Amino acid sequence: MFRKSKQVRMFQDVVEQIQEAIIEGKLKAGDHLPSERELKEQLNVSRGTLRESLRILEQKGLIEIRTGMLGGAVVKEISSDQVGESLTLLIRYKKVPLGKLAEFREGIDGIVASLATERVNAQDLEHLRKLLSQARTHLEEGISGWNAFIQTDIQFHLALAKITGNLLFISVLKTIYENINTYYESYLPKNEEILQQNIKDLNDIVRAIEMRDPKKAGELAREHVRRFNAYMEQ
Repeated sequence: MFRKSKQVRMFQDVVEQIQEAIIEGKLKAGDHLPSERELKEQLNVSRGTLRESLRILEQKGLIEIRTGMLGGAVVKEISSDQVGESLTLLIRYKKVPLGKLAEFREGIDGIVASLATERVNAQDLEHLRKLLSQARTHLEEGISGWNAFIQTDIQFHLALAKITGNLLFISVLKTIYENINTYYESYLPKNEEILQQNIKDLNDIVRAIEMRDPKKAGELAREHVRRFNAYMEQ
């Protein structure tokens, strides 16, 4: 399955070979990699290089190192949680400028809202209406309901992503919205006017979805992101 490793940056070559075998389906979830002795011979690497490579693959979530009689390196199921690791760090530590983050969100949220409008069912609509009702309740609490309102807003955006049925949209937006509070806490002023405008935006988006108007829903979602970003850049 594997060729002799390149002598330059050998551990990276080993990682790439095994990673490629997993991605291409040559190795599937639950499969055991060849024994350490067999891998050393196939790849023509030292024990130390092989173990470093396997450690990196384990950190990436591609394999699991098990001990015991049935131990060894076992291929793991690739999940959406692994997709957003680097993006999580960029967002959590605010390495993306506000304008660039808004530009990215505007594009994705607009597409997601449009697709959600085309794919929504009665159960999905009921869930969106429930989230709207929760947001209104938190709005009535005034500033004391700020955090709960923001969390409901996040759940609303994630619900739209889920409705699309597209794992990439779901994974990317989940990563962004689960870490975006670092931006809100630093840049978003806490006042009821923002909450009132936000509830209006969400209500308008749900209305467009109910009317099965994907173009309108997309435009409203993009405008919602632009408005939120303007609040943070004031």
